[in-house]
Amino acid sequence: MDFLTSPQFWVALGQIIIIDILLGGDNAVVIALACRKLPPAQRTKGIIWGTAGAIVLRVVLIMFAMTLLNVPFLKLVGALLLVWIGVKLIAPDEDGHGDIQGSDKLLAAIKTIIVADLVMSVDNVIAIAGAAQNAGEHSTLLVVMGLLISIPIIVWGSQLVIKLMARFPIIITLGGMLLGWIAGGMLVSDPALADPANMAWMPKLSQSATFHYAAAVAGALLVLAIGKVLASRHKPADEEASA
Repeated sequence: MDFLTSPQFWVALGQIIIIDILLGGDNAVVIALACRKLPPAQRTKGIIWGTAGAIVLRVVLIMFAMTLLNVPFLKLVGALLLVWIGVKLIAPDEDGHGDIQGSDKLLAAIKTIIVADLVMSVDNVIAIAGAAQNAGEHSTLLVVMGLLISIPIIVWGSQLVIKLMARFPIIITLGGMLLGWIAGGMLVSDPALADPANMAWMPKLSQSATFHYAAAVAGALLVLAIGKVLASRHKPADEEASA
């Protein structure tokens, strides 16, 4: 239980919770749409069982993703995806949920929640796998704790979370930068660039704490810069449309 006194463990747990809340807002919408036609007596069951199934599936996917991150070059790909996801947080595209079908059958609604969550959770899976990758033997515990804490917040506190994000946009910006931070650390720790015994022909990067910190800062600033540039380009078009 010594890991419970480790600052690294709690920092990683905090990152996972933040990632889940920032990237999981759509999950609350999916659950609401999938269960909207259920009788009131079954609606709570649909939410609970659909959410439970989604959590189990998410844990399995994250464990699989963390294993894959040990394969050379996949961390590079994952880092680029995280940068893209972080930029989308800062400069979002319009995304609708009109294709989520509600059902008046409990099992059908649960299936809809689980399948939709599977399709929509790619960004969460990559980001959480990146945040938990350095936790070693406690990575599974980190992932499970993070999901168990954040999913209820998303499902039952989604309106509060949405209002807070609308009132304090800096939360979204900092969340995007957090993903860039994780991406920077993930990229420089890719086995192809970090392990001297792996692909000796590849140039190797320093694995010092200072270099990792600098790469993480660079990733955060890169996401911020690209996101702000894209957001400024979208703004005039939005203002013209509303004029």
